Amino acid sequence: MVSWLSGMKQKSTAVLFAAAFGLVAHGAYAAPITFFGEDLGLGEDMVLGATPNADAAQLSFLGSLINPGIETFENNSGGSPLAVSFLNGVTATLSGSGSVVPLNNGATNGAGRYGVTNDGGEDERYWDAEGGVTSFTITFSSAVSAFGFFGIDIGDFNGQLTVTTSGGLNQVFNVNNSQNILGGSVLFWGVIDPSATFNSVSFSNTGSGTDYFAFDDFTIGTLEQVRTPVPEPATLTLLGMGLAGLAARHRRRAARR
Repeated sequence: MVSWLSGMKQKSTAVLFAAAFGLVAHGAYAAPITFFGEDLGLGEDMVLGATPNADAAQLSFLGSLINPGIETFENNSGGSPLAVSFLNGVTATLSGSGSVVPLNNGATNGAGRYGVTNDGGEDERYWDAEGGVTSFTITFSSAVSAFGFFGIDIGDFNGQLTVTTSGGLNQVFNVNNSQNILGGSVLFWGVIDPSATFNSVSFSNTGSGTDYFAFDDFTIGTLEQVRTPVPEPATLTLLGMGLAGLAARHRRRAARR
């Protein structure tokens, strides 16, 4: 019995390592890859002073791109349709529900929404959009392979944000935001496909009724700007768990000798 159990443990460890290694080998080249981090809000009148989870997701996303284009809305005003420039040769039009909202730095709009870009100016600007069944779409002047953003005050009305890419990579992504929470939360979500492109991105909400969301720092990358291979964060975590398990198993066996 002891010999059988020992054999099973060794097999389980080997399978875990093989699965982790296989996922890394696959995940390094798999497409698409998503990035996500969320910091829960403290209420609709509170601006989060720090957003470590969202910032970490953004850094991981940006680290997978070379000179990405970012639209912070600091030099924009008006509503839909809105023309924006990502400063990497790509322009876009925002259409549907939404408008640029300016706020004093460090303040919300009273309903949990605010911008996250602090450029030292007197106000902070963000894209304010209705998150109901009919939301808004970003149509790019040329194909892109990466898209990311900060989302603020999402999920407090028990809805889940969805992002749909179209024109090449045609896929609906469910953003894994928390639901039925206090207002003022901040998340970062991004998607990179090192082998496919898309021409537009649409936002919507799975919750019944409508809600209003804030968005900031829309970020894009063309296929040429994607670093390859792009390791998947979750895959690297699994590999780390597998290696840690192997090391612990080796130490236990060595201690019994």
